[in-house]
Amino acid sequence: MTKRITFLGIETSCDETAAAVIRENDKGTADVLSNVVSSQISEHKKFGGVVPELAARAHLENIEYIIKVALDESKVSLNEIDGIAATAGPGLIVCLTVGLNIGKSIAAFSNKPFIAVNHLEGHALSPGIENNIQFPYLLLLISGGHSQFLIVKDVNQYEQLGTTIDDALGEAFDKTAKMLDLGYPGGPSVEKASKLGNKNFFKLPEPIINKAGCNLSFAGLKTAVLRESKKLNGDNKLKFNLAASFQNTINKILYKKTKIAIEMFKEKINSSNINLVVAGGVAANISIRENLKKLSEEIGFKTVYPSLKFCGDNAAMIAWAGIQRFKKNLLNKIDVEAKSRWPLDENAPYMKGPGLKI
Repeated sequence: MTKRITFLGIETSCDETAAAVIRENDKGTADVLSNVVSSQISEHKKFGGVVPELAARAHLENIEYIIKVALDESKVSLNEIDGIAATAGPGLIVCLTVGLNIGKSIAAFSNKPFIAVNHLEGHALSPGIENNIQFPYLLLLISGGHSQFLIVKDVNQYEQLGTTIDDALGEAFDKTAKMLDLGYPGGPSVEKASKLGNKNFFKLPEPIINKAGCNLSFAGLKTAVLRESKKLNGDNKLKFNLAASFQNTINKILYKKTKIAIEMFKEKINSSNINLVVAGGVAANISIRENLKKLSEEIGFKTVYPSLKFCGDNAAMIAWAGIQRFKKNLLNKIDVEAKSRWPLDENAPYMKGPGLKI
């Protein structure tokens, strides 16, 4: 019987301290032997967002314990682990350094291979934990820091088709929640509030909806929400209407831009079997899932999502990406450094900043 690769994954890119043990199985997917996530939501809630220094301190306090729990739950000893994978970027440097350094230390101490994982590749490959999905596929990556359409050609092979030119979608949700005083984290708060409102009450802008291919823009929408929020005067009904209108506008933007991305994907990849993978923290939004399901039924493609527990930041996806890279001999030296910015497609133009032409 062929030995199945087992990896320890470590994730500390933002405000989740996470460790997991993953083993590949005979089906081409993974057995999740443990997946431990320690959330810092309560620590950052009063600030309405993540405070990097506080997050890094919490990682330092918790990381060794979280790794021990992950190993204990998996019933796998460190000797039985084939390699260590840790997030090396993108993210908050002070946070990334904590998980990356302890991952490198464990690998060096135990004489195990080490993989420095791109957090975005973790999201990109995360559906493969549970689904035997074939390359290439179209990826819509929507998270707190990134909103992109990419062709996933293989492990370590990505082509960006479109990205946000300003705010990430998760960032837009968080800022909208803050403006409407809906609480933190913003995504679930806005989604919950939107169910109580009239989605057609406010007419909000859909930036660059008819230009710039499948590139995205959310700054103008966020500004419009800010403007309307100042007129609410404590009226909860209007607040819920604004949340619902924001959510509805997001869905209209994603519907149109995903349709364009599908056509671009078809042109580049000569295949009738089209899979759209939607991953990242915002992929947990049920309204967005239902919206894209309608589009998939309209033009005929399959949508694939990670389970909700693998949408947000987690170490299972980091361990899984580590296994995939290990199989291609994409190993890292112990002196690898953390990166605050690390695009999946290194050749894609940087699409933010003043003077941008679209």
